[in-house]
Amino acid sequence: MKAVPFAPSTVLELGIGTGQTSSGLLRAFPETEITGLDSDPNMVFRAREQIANVKLARMEDPLPDGPWDLVISVLSIHRLTDEQKQMLFRRVREQSKALVIGDFVALPTGDGGTEVPGRAYPDTADDLAAWCDGEVKWLKDDLVVIAADYR
Repeated sequence: MKAVPFAPSTVLELGIGTGQTSSGLLRAFPETEITGLDSDPNMVFRAREQIANVKLARMEDPLPDGPWDLVISVLSIHRLTDEQKQMLFRRVREQSKALVIGDFVALPTGDGGTEVPGRAYPDTADDLAAWCDGEVKWLKDDLVVIAADYR
């Protein structure tokens, strides 16, 4: 939660999965209202056990009406192509005050041991940070946390 630039009132989590990240966010900021999106019906069902407002939707779809104080995404952005990532970041910038992403990245050396099932399109941490006008807050091996403050 150190990468979150301020105490958010409204949060949109893209690729909420089981709701673990949003649950941690609620522990840190109990007054926060969270909306979660996921394209997997099973994940939506699981996340609803912890977060009330979870919707079946893809990151490529239009974002729910904002504005949002914070948009977060953990271990989901790598599923988008470069063009889809850049389009998503433009939409997020238009509707939110901040963005925090944590994800797998490609290493400049070509190394990186993370293997994920299905299609994945990891980019370098520098590319992701540049595309979302953010900065790398943490990088270890092929995992990164990037934060962008649009206020």
